[in-house]
Amino acid sequence: MTEDLRRPAATVGPAPDTGRPKAAARLLYVDNLRIVLTALVVLHHTAVTYGNIPAWYYTEPAKDGSGLLLDVFVMFNQAFFMGFFFMIAGYFTPPSYGRKGTRPFLRDRLKRLGIPLLAFLLLIRPLANFSGYGALRAEFAEQGKDLPYWLYYGLSWDAGPMWFVEVLLVFSLFYALVRHRRARHLEGPGGAALAAGRVPEREPRPLRPFAIVGFTLGLALATYLWRIVVPSGSYLPFLGLPTPSFMPQYASFFVIGVLAHRHGWPQTLSRRTGRVGFAVATVATLAYLPVVITAGDGALDGHGSWQSLAGAAWESTFAVGVVLGLTVLFRERFPRQGPVGGFLSRHAFAVYLTHAAVLVGLGYAFRWLHAPAAVKFALVAALALPLCWAVAYAVRRLPRADRVL
Repeated sequence: MTEDLRRPAATVGPAPDTGRPKAAARLLYVDNLRIVLTALVVLHHTAVTYGNIPAWYYTEPAKDGSGLLLDVFVMFNQAFFMGFFFMIAGYFTPPSYGRKGTRPFLRDRLKRLGIPLLAFLLLIRPLANFSGYGALRAEFAEQGKDLPYWLYYGLSWDAGPMWFVEVLLVFSLFYALVRHRRARHLEGPGGAALAAGRVPEREPRPLRPFAIVGFTLGLALATYLWRIVVPSGSYLPFLGLPTPSFMPQYASFFVIGVLAHRHGWPQTLSRRTGRVGFAVATVATLAYLPVVITAGDGALDGHGSWQSLAGAAWESTFAVGVVLGLTVLFRERFPRQGPVGGFLSRHAFAVYLTHAAVLVGLGYAFRWLHAPAAVKFALVAALALPLCWAVAYAVRRLPRADRVL
């Protein structure tokens, strides 16, 4: 979701030696993965609109059993897709830092992430959460009080779906500080090169199965311990983090993305690893089902329960397995792009930025329709996906918008 995923492919022929690392050829299979993940974000929030999880700007709680299907879809999505976004962002952070150095890298991140974040907070968020203001203002009016919009806007302040950009800014800052401090502690030409962002290229090193298993177990334990303090369903006001209970996954996946670039892991993953990843995710899900079915209210949320440990183990195993499987699948089956794929990829970040307003608008447009939750989800989703990309295209056509989106 940064400029590293939008840079042009490397040109053929010698390039002048500028002292900076040369840009590698664009990884089109990663672009294709970003398209799918962005579409999942839109579908995820559409499912929340019509399911039983009231965690969106506009919701119509399900009145039939099909809402449970939407909740299951949300659960599977939540287990891996935002962590995958952080991993992709982490993968492209070292080369971006390497081309720029510390200060230009941080300035670039503030521009490409900070400006869209401000645009959402100041322009898009008022459109998305205006329905909440109307309902709350009516409650105040019943008590003979008035609720000005500016007060509601301040009290309900959060970053909405742009919390991802908010957290990614923090991760990028920490990465730059670590690289900068490490360079300062080294002496001689090597330290100077590291300070300038130049790291010697290494031969790709295969990712060992024991390392994957060890990481998965460590993530499960860290998630379980974290949720003793920050259980599922927690919400951090003002910062607007809707899923702080997943922070161990987000942080560790970002770090894994950085290491994956350094060691060339995506290129060394075998097809068998991808198949095993999908198989393990499936087996873990089947083993987790009895726990979900028999768990009491709140038992899966955290607080040190054994059910919470089982939930953390499933999420970690499922996320790692699906990420491995999808990475290999897209690398082997979808390594190219046509004009349509290029269009979808170029506008993916703009879709992420603007989709909240689109979904809220569609929710109001079909408020009159009385149908099962799954039917309304399917109808709105079928309209939302092309409409989100159409709105993103219009936004990127604004003057200078394509420089940050």
